[in-house]
Amino acid sequence: MIDYNFPYYSNISLSILLCIQAIILFAWIYFLIYSIKTIKQVPQLDSHKEFKNNLFPMVSIILPSRNEEKYIGRCLDSLLRQDYLNYEIIAIDDSSSDKTGEIIKKYSNSHSNIIYVDAEPKPDGWTGKNWACHQGYLKSKGNLILFTDADTTHSVSTISLAVAHLTSEELDAITAIPKILAHDFWTKITLPILWTFSLARFSALKANNPKTKVGYFFGSFFVIKRNVYVKVGTHKSVREEIIEDGELGRKVKEHGFRLRVVHGERNINAVWARDASTLWHGLRRLMIPLYKKEKIKATLMVFATFLLLLLPLIIVPLVTIIDSDWKYTAAIINSKTTFSLNTVLLFLTLLCILLIVVTNVLQLKYVLFQNTLYSLFVPFSGTFVFIAFLSSIVSSGKYEAISWRGRKYSIRAKNTQK
Repeated sequence: MIDYNFPYYSNISLSILLCIQAIILFAWIYFLIYSIKTIKQVPQLDSHKEFKNNLFPMVSIILPSRNEEKYIGRCLDSLLRQDYLNYEIIAIDDSSSDKTGEIIKKYSNSHSNIIYVDAEPKPDGWTGKNWACHQGYLKSKGNLILFTDADTTHSVSTISLAVAHLTSEELDAITAIPKILAHDFWTKITLPILWTFSLARFSALKANNPKTKVGYFFGSFFVIKRNVYVKVGTHKSVREEIIEDGELGRKVKEHGFRLRVVHGERNINAVWARDASTLWHGLRRLMIPLYKKEKIKATLMVFATFLLLLLPLIIVPLVTIIDSDWKYTAAIINSKTTFSLNTVLLFLTLLCILLIVVTNVLQLKYVLFQNTLYSLFVPFSGTFVFIAFLSSIVSSGKYEAISWRGRKYSIRAKNTQK
């Protein structure tokens, strides 16, 4: 066992931690800057309100629903209130075991523009939602197809704004960042971290840059031209994907079509995780399929999560235990000041923790619209995310399927649903 009171080992240990902490600090500076740029530079959904050439193409709204009796009525009500005149709603009952199908039937009997679809039995090799979306597409007639989720609600002008934006900018597809509703404590404290981390891989700025191949859709709201949807292979081309919206958006971008991500928080409300259990399974839904495809990348993500969120919190008490006799001298206000290695490390660590909190505050205030005091619970949220990711990798070999909103998704060999 190493005696950390021995100066040599103490100095080496602190020097290594100092280098690691400096890298972590720069990472959080990047996250903070990119968060600010995303908030300021990504356009708003309502930045275009006039229709090009006064054209109002027909919009087919595809609404897959499975066991959504709590949400489906509110979603349909918000869609029926739209000020856009030329649209149809194709609501699919995706093998629900609750009253979702009955609710959709009741609405379709009262409103001629709602088409009820009872999804056919799912073939092998399809996930449930992808099959439901494909069933809806087969029943649709619109030149534009809007995909949304049953737990999403829309302002009265959402469709009008989306169509105006798409046609004015001559886009092939548009997706809107929704206002994510969080109802439980764990989701409220965890979402800011997840949102920040997503910037590293799924930046809206990168997605809006035609020179990059980054592309994705938010499943709660995206509009795509019918001919473009067909050219990228419809949902059939992503039939095995668990996170199908991200994969479909990537295909749109890879095919060279114009895709834009916009802020839609003022117009669209969506629920991602409904409670702590859903949040837990949602994180597993993200990590396990990635680990099955790219073990090294997934493992590095777990390691990075530990470094970025937990190591700074561990270093603070650690520097009080490890002694150092190495000193640094710096000129401060025309005088020389000497710092120990412990002091420098502690300063960088506290600065890093401050950046984590500030970044979370930014996400809570301008993206998630939650109380900024939730940013103070970083130790709990960081631990929750790390354990969820780590357990996903550890248990990935033991389970052939993961649960997500009442469904079992196969993760062995292929991403197909049971």
